[in-house]
Amino acid sequence: MSALAAHTTLVLGEVAKLPAFLRRDLLVALSYRAVFVSDLLSLFTQALLFYFLGRMIDASSLPEFGGSRVEYLEFVSIGIALSAFVQLGLGRVSAAIRGEQLMGTLESMLTTPTSTTTIQLGSVVFDLVYIPVRTACFLGVMVAAFGIGIDAGGLLPAAVLLVAFIPFIWGLGVMGAAGIVTFKRGAGMTGIVGTLLGLASGAYFPLTLLPGWAQGTAEANPIAIALDGLRGLLLGGEGWGSIAGDLAILAPVSVVSLALGILAFRLALRRERRRGTIGLY
Repeated sequence: MSALAAHTTLVLGEVAKLPAFLRRDLLVALSYRAVFVSDLLSLFTQALLFYFLGRMIDASSLPEFGGSRVEYLEFVSIGIALSAFVQLGLGRVSAAIRGEQLMGTLESMLTTPTSTTTIQLGSVVFDLVYIPVRTACFLGVMVAAFGIGIDAGGLLPAAVLLVAFIPFIWGLGVMGAAGIVTFKRGAGMTGIVGTLLGLASGAYFPLTLLPGWAQGTAEANPIAIALDGLRGLLLGGEGWGSIAGDLAILAPVSVVSLALGILAFRLALRRERRRGTIGLY
């Protein structure tokens, strides 16, 4: 067997393990059905709060998308959806690793003939399915209940933009997991990072309201770039051409974030194996 064929067989073997992770997390999620309902109710309650808040906000202070000014609820709905994804994406890998530590299964799982990359991806594969469905349900409710306008023609380019953006968040999440492996605790720090990135993304208010010295930094935030592109596509009816620049920025940033996350996780595992402390929590 050639080296290429052997490598292909190895990769396919690792990919074949992902459905097992998906099935495990799905069964766990289904055993706590109330979590699904409470999760969606939480999003809807948040939207209801911003609906009444939006009635006090002058629409002239909001940016234009596609040449037309949007209502505050339309503006913030996209922000809520993406911010919820960011929070889940940042915390999921760390929570999965911490859960394995507390159950005493982390060391056993790492001794199986499964690559660390497969374990990392397997930890979030359920969310890669659940989060898009969750986001679609949320936006569907917003359209039905509050009448926000979503341009259906922007859904496909929005999906492509998200594909380019997701590895950035996953990379940060894997870095957080590396911290959990090393320091055993520290999920709160991941939450703080997520909150700061969210506040500096324009999810809930236009970035023009920030002090001048902070606007430039906030506008370079990958989450802000993704949000602006999504709003232009879904609210302003902008086409593929409007996100070409966003994709050119997000794709390499996502690659770097993911590479650093994987490297940090491998270094953390190497350190704990050398110290013999992987099983400690």
